[in-house]
Amino acid sequence: MKYLVTGGAGFIGSYLVEALLSMGHIVTIVDDMSTGTYNNIKPFKKDKNFSFVLGTILDQNLMMKLVSKCDQVFHLAAVVGVKHVMENPVDTIRTNTIGTENILHYCAKYNKKVLIASTSEVYGKAMKIKKGNAGLKESDDSLFGATHIRRWSYATSKALDEFLSLAYYQEKKLPVVIVRFFNTVGPRQLGEYGMVIPIFVHKALLGDTLPIFGDGNQRRSFTYVGDVVKGIIKLMDIKDAEGQVINIGNSDETTINELAELVIKITKSKSQIEYIPYEKAYGIGFEDMSRRKPDISKINKLIGFQPTLGIEEIVEQVVKYMKSI
Repeated sequence: MKYLVTGGAGFIGSYLVEALLSMGHIVTIVDDMSTGTYNNIKPFKKDKNFSFVLGTILDQNLMMKLVSKCDQVFHLAAVVGVKHVMENPVDTIRTNTIGTENILHYCAKYNKKVLIASTSEVYGKAMKIKKGNAGLKESDDSLFGATHIRRWSYATSKALDEFLSLAYYQEKKLPVVIVRFFNTVGPRQLGEYGMVIPIFVHKALLGDTLPIFGDGNQRRSFTYVGDVVKGIIKLMDIKDAEGQVINIGNSDETTINELAELVIKITKSKSQIEYIPYEKAYGIGFEDMSRRKPDISKINKLIGFQPTLGIEEIVEQVVKYMKSI
């Protein structure tokens, strides 16, 4: 099988490329290297089944050429990270909407099955109206904030990606699978774009203060990147996933305070915790959610998906990795 992976030099993309190559597939990646790194793809350079194209998904001619030559597409390229989104709202909206439409258009033109990477951000503040301990279901309503809150530019752009994808499925009969990622983490993830685990681990190993934005009581669900990659590969192999929106994540929750304390414990660090107001961290125009937990019953029914690593094992792997570089 010949695969095209957009954003293949990124964190999740590089793990996906590694898995596909290990299965004997031919893999081409396209990445503009805005958040991807050459270190992520360096191990693949000598593999005859691997090729790298430096380019952007906004380039229609390039996308037409690359899509036409592959069998299936994993579309992971997007603006990522809260910090990056807050600092680059125009780039966020253009890349996530125009770029995705380019991919969908040429996949439909050449009849190529495609997986669209979406995000838990599309739920917005929906967790506020959930009762009890229930997680977010794919059929739940989204609840976005006002348009002057920049945080929601990313969420709305990814929601539009989903609308576009489903429109192509219904009108053009494009075989498309939409997957909503929930805080995918693991070794090789960078902290430069606001990813909390690599930031905490890096600072703890240096003995620096761990920054917590807000009060630290916000709850998140973290998923090991290896589990995510295995899941999306399986989803692309089944017909029943086509035209579906599917959560992929871990339903176990951890507060950011608990995460910071866990990192300090595992690294045996003397680091302290510093609480920073959101306005100071991201500027005016930021809004956060108190909880973000997935319901993963749908993906479990489709492919038997269950996370294999909990947050403690994930942090241990990240610590081991950062000590080695």
